[in-house]
Amino acid sequence: MNASEIRQKYLEFQKSKGHQVIPPAPLVLENDPTTLFTGSGMQPLLRFLLGEQHPKGTRLTDSQPCLRLQDIEDVGDPRHTTVFEMLGNWSLGDYFKEEQIRNYFEFLTKVIGLNPEKIFVTCFIGSEKYGIPKDTEAAEIWQKVFKEAGIDAKIAEIDTAEAGDKRGIKPGERIFFYNDKENWWSRGGGIETTPIGDPCGPDSEVFYDFGEDKQDVEKYGKSHPASDGARFMEIGNQVFMQYRRNSDGSFSELEHKNVDFGGGLERLAAASIESFDVFKISLMKPIIEKLESLSGKSYENNTDEMRIIADHLRGAYLLSAQGLVPSNKAQGYALRRLIRRAILKALDLGIAKDFLKETISTIEKEYDSLPDSILTNRETALETLEKEEKAFRKTLEKGIKELDKIYQKNKVLSGNDIFKLQDTYGFPFEISIEEIYRKNLKLSENYKAEFDAALKEQRERSKTASKGMFKGGLEDHGTQTTKYHTATHLLLAALQKHVDKNIVQKGSNITADRLRFDFNLDHKMTPDELKTVEDQVNSWISEKLPVSFAEYEKDYAKNTLKAHGQFWEKYPEKLKVYTIGDFENPVSREVCGGPHVENTKELGTFKIKKEESSSAGVRRIKAVLE
Repeated sequence: MNASEIRQKYLEFQKSKGHQVIPPAPLVLENDPTTLFTGSGMQPLLRFLLGEQHPKGTRLTDSQPCLRLQDIEDVGDPRHTTVFEMLGNWSLGDYFKEEQIRNYFEFLTKVIGLNPEKIFVTCFIGSEKYGIPKDTEAAEIWQKVFKEAGIDAKIAEIDTAEAGDKRGIKPGERIFFYNDKENWWSRGGGIETTPIGDPCGPDSEVFYDFGEDKQDVEKYGKSHPASDGARFMEIGNQVFMQYRRNSDGSFSELEHKNVDFGGGLERLAAASIESFDVFKISLMKPIIEKLESLSGKSYENNTDEMRIIADHLRGAYLLSAQGLVPSNKAQGYALRRLIRRAILKALDLGIAKDFLKETISTIEKEYDSLPDSILTNRETALETLEKEEKAFRKTLEKGIKELDKIYQKNKVLSGNDIFKLQDTYGFPFEISIEEIYRKNLKLSENYKAEFDAALKEQRERSKTASKGMFKGGLEDHGTQTTKYHTATHLLLAALQKHVDKNIVQKGSNITADRLRFDFNLDHKMTPDELKTVEDQVNSWISEKLPVSFAEYEKDYAKNTLKAHGQFWEKYPEKLKVYTIGDFENPVSREVCGGPHVENTKELGTFKIKKEESSSAGVRRIKAVLE
């Protein structure tokens, strides 16, 4: 059974059990500022699990695309992906452990045909400190379910994964008790960090056993369900929300208990074809085959590169098809990172430029079943991705030319040189090193320490002003003064955008308590203008824009970057430019010595207190951050 069939069978099975099928949520949730992307199937339903009534009732099911960038460095092994699809079902105060466990076991063994002998499960061992008993109820239900399938399932009490690595599995053991690190769910993680007032509870995870020959005892210890390694793979997690955290830190039972189930489609598909490598399933294999065709290389000899490309381009397609564009902030930066990592790995495989066109066309077919209400920009997704590919390849070409130029001059490349390539030209550190090794160029002995020192110096300089440009304007370089200094850049940008594009700074005085900003304008600002400017600054603050800087040649800063500056004839030939927001389309870009915050989210709320005349043709704004 391929992945598409498993998805369809799962939804049909849950419908037969009285569940209503609900549409998937977008990867970017507009009403959830706490996270960049939808990272789990339950995330869009959290408010209903917390008590709000769902319009479709108490039994729900769906298939939800998800994206978790915290796993990005693990992509390349057989099972980690950043993008995945989560099959889910929920009981909102309806059925509980018995029906959930029985239904899922039936789906695994009867619907998609997994061998029950290869299914292992885990339960919560309890917490004496908080008076929460061992979940013997779930364990006993599992024992009955296994017995009905002709399996005598013994129970093991391991407590921690580390203990399991030493102990392993004894004959007949199939149900394992672990502590809250493995088998407890709350929004805060373990029991200790469960938020006050939140529903929470034990969970029961389900694992598929790919065989003893897949374990690596020397590397991971003895295999058991919660161990690392290729033998066991989690294929489902059943959360039983039966407790609530009280204000005194204790826990009490909920009157109405919920079930939250999530099972990874990719992993279920891998189990159904007896492959511990999720990149061999029907959702991934066509992408891998396309990469083999484009590169002329085999998957077996280039697994890491092909896995990363396949995974990252799936995520990039989903995000761009939902209307996201690459940028240097928030979700747009994550999209850019996925695209660029895929392009770099394509270069490792020797794939020529414009490889996205053919690869994405293969990926598009995977998501034909997703509704247009989610993939609102299907038609422009490829165009968006190709534009980013072309821009990044130009960056790489320019970086390689500069690297060669520096080497021809110095006959060795230092960490400072590599930092300059990254900081000025956007040429990534790892690409510089790969290019140096590929061309057999000489690299300084302490290049990594030199690079790290240059990076550290840049970060320090971004927090402390160079003593020239804003001398006299700042009271000090403390935290609050630094915030106000950054706010003046946003204020100037807002004035230019909404009042007069020809406005320039005529002076400033910044303390730890307020900012005072003078600018050219031939009239008193109206209340509407003041409110518009104030709202714009606060909007940029709420967007959590990154603040970055780099040093450039004066001509490049003025004519190419179009940086804002007033005294070009007095500036040195090399100067510092601060950018707020997307580098390609910034909110603000000014010649400045600093200091600045690293992200606008640090500023708070911007409030204009007064607007008045400073001198003929010059107005003054006084503002605070609250």
